[in-house]
Formats: sequence, structure tokens, C-alpha cells
Amino acid sequence: MSSNKAKVYGWFASGPSLMVAIFCHEKNVPFDWVNVELPQGKQKDADYVARVNPHGLVPAFEDVDGFTLFESRAIARYLDEAYPNQGLQFFPKELKARARVDAAMYAEAFQHFNYGGNMVFEILNKRFFNWPTNEEDVAYRKQKLFETYDVFETILSKQKYIAGNEFTVADLAHIPVSYRLTHEAGLDFKTGRPNVARWLDELWARDSWKKTQEIYLDKIKQ
Repeated sequence: MSSNKAKVYGWFASGPSLMVAIFCHEKNVPFDWVNVELPQGKQKDADYVARVNPHGLVPAFEDVDGFTLFESRAIARYLDEAYPNQGLQFFPKELKARARVDAAMYAEAFQHFNYGGNMVFEILNKRFFNWPTNEEDVAYRKQKLFETYDVFETILSKQKYIAGNEFTVADLAHIPVSYRLTHEAGLDFKTGRPNVARWLDELWARDSWKKTQEIYLDKIKQ
């Protein structure tokens, strides 16, 4: 591989894009952030679709050798195997422990992000497109999201982290949505959920998240 940095193609307000930045920081993979302006439709540019992501979406990752990959959770798997001797080990080597992480990652995608990620878009990100918020959709997803955090409380009362007693990529994947909904939208996942509170506080204190916040904090206030 060359000495050039990798690239992360993302939009600063996209949860999955911020997830990939977190993953790179955790794996100590230097990268340049390439901001793809979704409100301007830049993710549909012919070159981007042809070279980076054929679906015309963010995020995407380009390694220093030119290899490109889309889908944040697939990028996490790639980073763990491409850079096995640096940073956090995302996926355990032992079969059953790894299977639990896979299950937690799927649950994050189909439960936590399905409800919370779409809420972020509705109540925090639609303003960048000048689109109205669908309040009925927000109400439904909010109810389902809090039910999901009730499940998390049960899980975390029995083990330290979401996929077991070791910190893994499955924990990291929850950071952008949980943080933005709490700190920007005022949702309270902690009250009455002491184990969730412990877990979230640890997630938000990660150096990888503090570094990732530099991507969006100044822009989100605009």
C-alpha cells in the first residue's frame, strides 16, 4: 500500500458516515474526510456513482490502494481484517462471540438505526433540505426507539456491553444516533435506565467520537 491516506466519503450530518469516521479512528487508520453534499445531490454525480458508490449514497470508504467499499457495517468488517494489528479489535476471533457481535450489529441496523436514525433525519437533518418534518412518523419511531432502549437496559443489566462483556464495534455503531438525539433533540434515554446511562456515558467519552465530532459540530449549528 502507498503512504497516502484513506478517504471517507460522507455527509457531515449522516449517522452512518460518522460511524465510518469513528471506525477509522478506532483502527488508527488515517483518512481524509470528503464531504458529499446530499442536499445538493452530489451523491448522484456520475463520477461518484461510477467510482465510489453505485447506489448514489453515503458513506463509502476508499483505502490507500484505491479499493472502495460502501455500507458502514461492511466497512467495519473490512477495516478489522485489513488492519488486524492496530487499534480496537472489532470482531472477536472466537466463533460464538463473533456471532453475538454480528447479531448486535444487525439489531442496531434494523432496530436502533431504523427508528433512531430516521428520527435524526426527520427532526434534525430535514432542515438542510428545506423539507417539513413528518410528526406522525417521528411519534411512531420515538415510541419504538424507547422500547428498544428498554431492551438495551435488560441486556446491559446482564453484561457490560451490548454484545457481551468486551467492548466491540457493536457498541460503537450506536454512538452518532444516541448522541445527536440526546444532545440536539433533547431525548432522554438515561432516566430509569441506569445500565443504559453507564453504557452511553462510556460511548460518548471515546476519543474516536471526540475526534469525529470535529467533522460536524461547526456545521450542525448553521
